[in-house]
Amino acid sequence: MATKALFNTVVNWFIRQRIDQIQNFMDHPIETQKGILFSQLFHAEDTEYGKLHGFNSISSYQDFKNKVPIVTYEDFEPYIERARQGHKDVSWPGLIKHFAKSSGTTNARSKFIPISAESLEYCHMKAGKDMVSIYANNHPENQLFNYKNLRLGGSSELYADFNTKFGDLSAILIDNLPFWVEITTTPSKKVSLMGEWESKLKAITSEVKNEDVGSILGVPSWMMVLLQRVLKETSVGSISELWPNLEVFFHGGISFKPYKEQYKQIIGKNINYYEIYNASEGFFGIQDRSNSDEMLLMLDYGIFYEFIPMDQFHFSDPKVVSLEDVEIGKNYAMVITTNGGLWRYLIGDTVIFTSTNPFRIKITGRTKHYINAFGEELMINNVESALSKACENTGAQITDFTGAPVFMKNNEGGAHEWIFEFSQYPDNLDKFIDAFDQHLKTINSDYEAKRYNNMTLKRPIVHIAKDNLFYHWLESKGKLGGQNKVPRLSNDREYIEPLLELNKSN
Repeated sequence: MATKALFNTVVNWFIRQRIDQIQNFMDHPIETQKGILFSQLFHAEDTEYGKLHGFNSISSYQDFKNKVPIVTYEDFEPYIERARQGHKDVSWPGLIKHFAKSSGTTNARSKFIPISAESLEYCHMKAGKDMVSIYANNHPENQLFNYKNLRLGGSSELYADFNTKFGDLSAILIDNLPFWVEITTTPSKKVSLMGEWESKLKAITSEVKNEDVGSILGVPSWMMVLLQRVLKETSVGSISELWPNLEVFFHGGISFKPYKEQYKQIIGKNINYYEIYNASEGFFGIQDRSNSDEMLLMLDYGIFYEFIPMDQFHFSDPKVVSLEDVEIGKNYAMVITTNGGLWRYLIGDTVIFTSTNPFRIKITGRTKHYINAFGEELMINNVESALSKACENTGAQITDFTGAPVFMKNNEGGAHEWIFEFSQYPDNLDKFIDAFDQHLKTINSDYEAKRYNNMTLKRPIVHIAKDNLFYHWLESKGKLGGQNKVPRLSNDREYIEPLLELNKSN
């Protein structure tokens, strides 16, 4: 009892200190970001990349923009490969020992994102502490530290290659967690590091059903799979019967909107939901207020942020702005410079700012995942908002979905084709489609214009997916667990065609 009291005292002291630091960067955001940028440049000026681009002669943000190019992964890959082979001082000082392996849903080719000691400690690990600190500060009556935190990562095996290790980011984090985190977390490190998803799911269920869980952390889609398995194994009516002290779900990776009602039902009581925005490249945002759909942009993690307005994204020389010049409500592609040695790197995410005092954001989609076959500029946040309204109007619940254009043919208008997997079917499918279509028109004027009199875009084409269609498709690709998912929007038919074929088969 004395040990637990001492632990809580130490934790509460840390929380107070960290909340003061967070408030400081909220009060001084531009100064914080400038400090990050010039600290990074100073640290990396003697690296290969630093010498190539004259880091030691950069004295202003304008210099930085003039001398350092914006890059994609493909542009930067030669430097990453040199670092993976054990070369020191490539784009960040010293030897990079860890690389987070990530890949697209269907592409066999993987990306290897450098995880330096600094990015591990002062970005990823720091963010994990902040997530808890912010929640605990908002809920002083919380009991988080009296119960277990259930974490659900992806395939978590680490592999040695050259003089370095690579694997899922979750594997790297678990492998480097302090002992006290292991004591307060379930499942065990051994089970968390299992690779094969089905065996891992079985082992996790076996462990966690006997624990007293106070918080859960993971991607909504895969956490739902686990919770459904736990209910099946324990024969309880709801998760709250098994874990009466569960109080919060920290979630990220995909939008929570399609899952919100399902979680209310499966948990069986009201709990708190806190969104986080993390990726292999860095940890970017944390929901800092209860019952909010915005996230605070975390400005002191060794990441310098820049933004490209999406209406200029495909220009050969697009306008790029720092945090100082962003506008509320404008859609931006995010560019990051990190303490992992990524320089002006296009991460592929799009965001809008909902506030600039402090800087809060919402994720709107991916630079590659949208539908703009007819000038409709349909982004994922448009679709999720319309689906939420359609579900509300028809009593439906959606497990997963994807959509793509049907291109014009023989003087006929085009259309958007969708596959929806329902956990609860709408009371009337036509009503669902009309509500979805109408709300898209309401929130997206370009879509509305293209739908006028069915001239360019016809009414949406909707297919109902067989149960577990998306799960089985990901399984066939070896992509179960973690942040693996089917892209929900695509401007071509790369993803929807195989899913339609699978949906027709027995």
